[in-house]
Formats: sequence, structure tokens, C-alpha cells
Amino acid sequence: MDDFRQKGGKKAAMVAITANCILTVLNIAVGIISGSYALVSEGAHTLSDVATSVIAYIGFYIGQKPADAEHPIGHGRAEAISGLVIVIFLVLIAWEIIQGSVEKIHNPSLITVPSTLAAVMAVVGIIVNLRVSEYIIELGKQIKSPAIVADGKHQKTDIFSSIAILVGVVVSNMGYPILDPIIALIIGGLILKTAYEITKENIDNIMGRVPSEEFIQEIKKVAEKAPEAENAHNIKVDYLGAYATVALHIELDGNMTLDESHEIVHKVQDNIIKEIPEVKYVMVHACPIGSDYDHEQKIDKI
Repeated sequence: MDDFRQKGGKKAAMVAITANCILTVLNIAVGIISGSYALVSEGAHTLSDVATSVIAYIGFYIGQKPADAEHPIGHGRAEAISGLVIVIFLVLIAWEIIQGSVEKIHNPSLITVPSTLAAVMAVVGIIVNLRVSEYIIELGKQIKSPAIVADGKHQKTDIFSSIAILVGVVVSNMGYPILDPIIALIIGGLILKTAYEITKENIDNIMGRVPSEEFIQEIKKVAEKAPEAENAHNIKVDYLGAYATVALHIELDGNMTLDESHEIVHKVQDNIIKEIPEVKYVMVHACPIGSDYDHEQKIDKI
């Protein structure tokens, strides 16, 4: 699985960086030639995509490092942190685009009517961004990498930007050139929206979001496969980037010896780690069957 993740992460980064380098050059060059500020703005955006793809891969690479003395449960949160670094780049690019757009709207003499070449480039951008973003997001989900998924979602905003540019070029040539900087302004807003979504997703990951009910039930089912382990409950999951740690309680016969209960607890832990690759660490607490146990108390009442 780790080898699969490493290859997948590297492939996603290479695809994103290559595609965005090409789009950056084409968007800026065609934007200047055609007189489209919106297209030049999109070129700046795709340039930021190159930087964020590099950041996403760095976070992914660090997240793959094994546990050590200072990080006993691994470096997985590096992926979520890299997702937040991506947000900084998004906000900076959005600010520059919005600032330039507002200046042109306030001073229409700075506006030029884009040629049809800008429309052709917008269509190319739609096709390339659609294919690349879907590929990266799907690959990120397969290898369970929040950093790669965040980068794919970032890439996907360019689809809407290219559509807006296409509409703007058409309408500008119909006698409404003011629409070009307005479209650029919308692009800035879309980038800010993406920044918010990536921020929320990665903060949820770092802060320990509540897992899906399906995942909890899967853990419960696997835990109860161990001989004499019953009623897995109080299941808690903490995500660290692409993987998770789990703490849970199981009920055992109160007349068991410590050695017997110890063996079953370890079987539960081993089963969960073996059958659910997403889980890397498990802590199991044994409770006597039928005991009235208050999970909120700090010390068991005798």
C-alpha cells in the first residue's frame, strides 16, 4: 500500500506540474497577444498551481515518513498542513487578481477588447483542466491523500475560470469590454471560495473530524470477529493525513484471567490493522460484560 501511495503521489504531482506549466505559458502569452486581462489573470492562477502542486507533493512525501521517537504515530498530518500552505498561495493570487480587476473597472480606459484567440485558449483550458483535475482527485482518493485531493480541487476551479473567460470574450466582442475585468474579478472570487473549502477540509482533518458511520461500523464488525470479543463500543477515530488511529472498548467475560483478556485485546488490534489499511494504530480497552461503566469518568468506580 505504501509503495502504491508513493507512486500515485509522484504521478499526480508530475501530471499537475507538467499540465500547469504548459497552461501558464499559453494563458499568459495568448492573454497578452489577445488583450485579455482575464486570461492573463488565469495564467497567474495556473502559475500558482505549479507551486501548490510542489507543496502538495512535499507534504505527501513527508507524510510517508515512518514513525520515530519524536513522532511515535508518524508524520501523516504533514499532508493536511501542506493543504493549508496551499491556501496561502491561493489567497495571495486571488488578491492580486481582484486588485487588478477593480483598477480596470474603475478606469475603463485600461480595458482592451480580447480577440477570438482568447476564446480558443479558454476552450483549451476547459478541456485540459477537466481531464487533469478529475485524474488528480481520483488518484488522491485512491491513495487517501488529503494533500493530493486538495491540489486536484484547486485545479478544478480553473474549469470555471476558463468558462467565465470564454463567456467574457464573446460578450466583450458584442460591445461590452467591461465584462473582461469583471470575469477576472469572478475568477478571484472562485479562488477564494476554493481556499475556504480547502481550509475547512484540512482543519477538520487536523482537529479530528467525526468519521462516517460506515467507517465506525466497519471497525466494530472487525473488532467483534476476535474470539469472545463482544459489543465493540466507544469507538474513536483520529485522522493523521491519509491514515487514522483508533481507540475502542470491547466487552469480555469478567472471569477471564489477565493473560486471556490480554491475548484477545491484541487479536482485536491485529485484526483491525490487518483488515482496515487506513488504520495504522489501535488501542483497545477491555470491559467486563454487563458492567455499568461510565465512559465519561476519569477513574473507574469500584
